[in-house]
Amino acid sequence: MEYKGRYKIFDPGQIVTYPVSERSNKVKLGDLIDPDNINEITFNVSKDVEDKITLLAREIVSAREKNRPVVFFTGAHLIKNGLSGLLGDLIKRDLFTIISGHAATSIHDFELALIGETSEYVPQALEKGQFGMAFEFNYLNAALILGNRYKLGYGEAIGRMICDEFFRNEVADILGLENKPIEFKHPEISIQSICYKNKVPMTIHAGIGTDVLDQHVYFDGQAKGGCSGRDFLIYANEISKLTEGGVILNVGSAVTGPEVFLKAASMAGNIGHIPNKIITANFDLRPYNPENFTDENTVGYYYRDQKSIVTRVPQAYGGKGYYIGGNQKQTVPLFYKKLLELL
Repeated sequence: MEYKGRYKIFDPGQIVTYPVSERSNKVKLGDLIDPDNINEITFNVSKDVEDKITLLAREIVSAREKNRPVVFFTGAHLIKNGLSGLLGDLIKRDLFTIISGHAATSIHDFELALIGETSEYVPQALEKGQFGMAFEFNYLNAALILGNRYKLGYGEAIGRMICDEFFRNEVADILGLENKPIEFKHPEISIQSICYKNKVPMTIHAGIGTDVLDQHVYFDGQAKGGCSGRDFLIYANEISKLTEGGVILNVGSAVTGPEVFLKAASMAGNIGHIPNKIITANFDLRPYNPENFTDENTVGYYYRDQKSIVTRVPQAYGGKGYYIGGNQKQTVPLFYKKLLELL
């Protein structure tokens, strides 16, 4: 990135990279949950949690039967926990009208598509100055540069890179990879790829300096911000369709998911498209104590996902909120199973 200000900046051109194939990863293909094996899972959740998941599944099926939006925002751990196969199958079944996440969500999904592994072993890499230094992260940077040139959204640009050979070759040209085509070994397990193929928007709501791709010489903040900014407008447009109801799901995103929704809902209301009677749900591990949400001296006051998604938002729009507490590796597969039973 070019800089002409008064201060000294770090020169990313000094960065030494290595092939991602040499990296140590914690999550591999065998760790992913296969939708075909859902009945083999033993679920250890409380009756209260199971009842909430059952009710939520019914609300989603009902919303889609009425052609109302079902918005799914997920943090990166859903991908790292091996649950992307379940989400991908539900996308193909047309149960969600938009999938959203932050850049880490996109990165872990990209890694699985590229090499069938993800979740770098950080302590080992950090002490060597190698954390996030695999060269292949520049595939993402170049895809965003190209996506920004074509005025695409972030998720669309990455999905297109995985699916579209011509676009992928253009990405390779930006990186100077003559006669070295970019190859994705497992594109079929990528949520970004599945969304692109099924014409379901996947919006990525990114920060700057928050992700490993920002560490590299091909990082372009204008491209990353431009593509992510367009995704926010795609997301806000979907939120503006909640005037007759719909469902908002937030899975493992403590800050970004709730805050992006609040801003988009305010924009929708400002133009007369106020959400109405929406159902919300938050999947997370932490204890849920709504009595703490008004007390600034308690930690619960600062849990945006619980306070906003489960309580404030449904109250403001005349809806109902669910808190699904528990390990994602249990609650999300059970949620998937309940949806299949209804379908």
